[in-house]
Amino acid sequence: MATTLSRRNWLSWSAGALAVSLFGKLFDHEKLLTKPIPSSGEQLPVIGLGSSATFAETAQSGDVADLREVMMMLVDQGGKIFDTAPDYGASEAVAGRIASEASMGNKIFWATKVNVAPENGQANRVAAMAQINRSFRRLRKRRIDLIQVHNLGDVPTQLGLLKDLKAQGRVRYIGVTSTMSKQYDDLIKIMKSEPLDFIGVNYAVDDRAVEDTILPLARDRKFAVLAYAPFGRTRLFHRVGGRSLPDWAAEFDAKTWAQFFLKFVVSHPSILAATPATSQAKNMLDNIGSGLGKMPDEATRKRMAAFVDALPSAS
Repeated sequence: MATTLSRRNWLSWSAGALAVSLFGKLFDHEKLLTKPIPSSGEQLPVIGLGSSATFAETAQSGDVADLREVMMMLVDQGGKIFDTAPDYGASEAVAGRIASEASMGNKIFWATKVNVAPENGQANRVAAMAQINRSFRRLRKRRIDLIQVHNLGDVPTQLGLLKDLKAQGRVRYIGVTSTMSKQYDDLIKIMKSEPLDFIGVNYAVDDRAVEDTILPLARDRKFAVLAYAPFGRTRLFHRVGGRSLPDWAAEFDAKTWAQFFLKFVVSHPSILAATPATSQAKNMLDNIGSGLGKMPDEATRKRMAAFVDALPSAS
């Protein structure tokens, strides 16, 4: 198993035998699709790594060998974005330690969040700043690439703090996230009124609610969009069950269901990147493959959505 290999042997095996077995050839980093952050033009790879779900569960267990390999795979195969949050259990601290020990902290685009509930109905600026400072310590960074107000948590207070930190040069980009459709009307109001760099929303081939208003608005306002839960967590894998990929998936170089789902997401013009969580290096490698080769055009995206919509709903 990968967890018993030395780092040197692991890298040789993962980039060689596993890549060949899954994708037929070694990955070429130059071909990994990147997109620009609209507010700056900085290019980022379209496939990143999230740290909720199984990543968080593994981080909490204390046995982080698998997570070290996942993060190494991300970086070694040309990925950059690592998305985390203080409320993802031990993920933030574990990732910061792994990156520091492997000397890859400067190769990662660190995206974290802040969300502190008001106390007795009053804004809690001190607690929010304490949480942000804790993220700096956990990630072992003097400057963090991106901090977002998570799920619209006290936006006036917490986005105000992030604006100050950006002005001070401690945070490069700021934004807000919402993973709940009931918040979308509020998200739209914030997007129309605030000078954001990023937003983060759920988006998947069977969860397309943001397509109508939020993604077009992000394009018009020049906000980068991170797509969360691109597999519907595990819902999409349950929906396809044991089915084989349709033959026409080869037209856009999808070799696995993960790549089918992710290529749908990152081919949307308004999506900067998807950040699926995983605790397995083989899954990280599979996900990275979604940023290679051809991407579905608009007609194909509609075909993909119709195909999935026709499947039974996950139980």
